[in-house]
Amino acid sequence: MDVSFDRLLTPRLVLRRFVAGDAAALAAYRSDPAVAQYQGWDAPYPAERAHAFVAWLVEHHPDEPGEWYQLAIAASAAPDLLIGDCGFRPRAEEPLVVDIGFTLGRAAQGRGYATEAVGEVIRYLFDERGKHKVSADCDTRNVASWRLMERLGLVREGALRETFRDGDHWADEYLYGLLAADWGAHASRQTMRSQT
Repeated sequence: MDVSFDRLLTPRLVLRRFVAGDAAALAAYRSDPAVAQYQGWDAPYPAERAHAFVAWLVEHHPDEPGEWYQLAIAASAAPDLLIGDCGFRPRAEEPLVVDIGFTLGRAAQGRGYATEAVGEVIRYLFDERGKHKVSADCDTRNVASWRLMERLGLVREGALRETFRDGDHWADEYLYGLLAADWGAHASRQTMRSQT
């Protein structure tokens, strides 16, 4: 576990530990049907559930095998104002492989915040935590999500047909992965592009 974790910084964002005061904002954006559409919860997201979830996060630390850990996403200009969250879970059977996920409130979408936040979490997992692989999955209809992952260098490794229920219908999902060695090459290319 990363017991010293406090926050990660990007040019526009602060990715920090949740605090008790974040529960109301968490419940609010997770209760938006458009935000919840491709997620693992249904809207509305109860306030009691948000308070219990935040309380759990306050008591735990990132990188605990088998446990999802969410980071609060806030703009650097307003670090106390929650705009989303980004989570990761080292697999219990192999903690060097980590699953990731992310959610942004509707008002914060379309500004590149998710790409910035997820990219920083991936950097943290590889560069600071020494992970071997980052994995993610998403509903095939969630075009914004899988395009974001591809921008960050994740490779589509497969598709699962009708693997989960979406209301009365079955839905498909894409599987993505990124190896630490490939991340280094991707990060180098991004640095070179930003310098030209």
